[in-house]
Amino acid sequence: MKVKEFLAKKDIVISLKRYGVEAMGAMTLGLFSSLIMGLILREIGTRVGIGFMADMGGWAMGATGYAIGVAVAFGLKAPPLVIFASAATGFVGNYLGGPAGAFIAALVGAELGKLVSKETKVDIIVTPAVTLMTGMGMAMAVGPGIDWLMTTIGNFIMWATDLVPAVMGAIVAVVMGMALTGPISSAALSIILGLSGVAAGAAVAGCAANMVGFAVASYRENKLSGLVSQGLGTSMLQLPNIIKNPRIWIPPIIASAIAGAVSAAVFRMENIPEGAGMGTSGLVGQFGTFTAMGFTWGVLAQVVVVHFVIPAVVCILVSEFMRKKGWIKFGDMKLEM
Repeated sequence: MKVKEFLAKKDIVISLKRYGVEAMGAMTLGLFSSLIMGLILREIGTRVGIGFMADMGGWAMGATGYAIGVAVAFGLKAPPLVIFASAATGFVGNYLGGPAGAFIAALVGAELGKLVSKETKVDIIVTPAVTLMTGMGMAMAVGPGIDWLMTTIGNFIMWATDLVPAVMGAIVAVVMGMALTGPISSAALSIILGLSGVAAGAAVAGCAANMVGFAVASYRENKLSGLVSQGLGTSMLQLPNIIKNPRIWIPPIIASAIAGAVSAAVFRMENIPEGAGMGTSGLVGQFGTFTAMGFTWGVLAQVVVVHFVIPAVVCILVSEFMRKKGWIKFGDMKLEM
């Protein structure tokens, strides 16, 4: 059997779509189910005074590596033995190289585990052994280096945003907002880079601008269901429409730049890595703001203005102008729901 045919039989597809979209998208679900959800439970438990809920949140956050490993293997359509072993590769990868290390360790281990799966009469030994050894070996080889590289990039972004808040705030917001709406996981990106402080505040503003912006700009086509699914779910729902007419992305991009600049230069809003790439999805980004800055009426007012009011107003004004010019037509932002 030729190599190409063998890889096809094992469902191993070496492509940007498989690894950068499908596997990383699955990683995001793993992050949300452990780290991000744990953060929410911990914060609610701490602020309301429910000790066991705060403890549960801490335990969930501690299981991040395991969750990433299982999620990535699942996203790669790995067989059961590979998925279960990937919990361990994800843990070691996360321990040595953070979330990026967990992703790479789980990816390598799962793909090589798939290669040998059901190819021997002692599959129950060979498959998990190969998955564990290759995944953990990769974690040991590249984990510390990856962690250093991602930390260095993240620190540079945060340093530059503190130095030139208006410009960098706008840039970070636009990039992260586009990542959220596009096929890249903004949540995974912010956590991998370890974004915090003012840069993270600009990032969540940009993500929120895409979500709230699309939700409001497309209200006439999608009504209340579209408002909720995009405003509290994800603006990625608009990706098929963006491919058809890229100009519909212009209002949220402009709103991201303005919201990011205001967040960084005017209010100096901050966030945490777990919330920076979430925007208004489940209000996780707002929880992140309160975690970083504390909950006061002043902070709440800033959140309302930067995460909701600016995106809504800017997107309405820009999108209506573009509709009058004929650049955006009715139905261009219609969701198939």
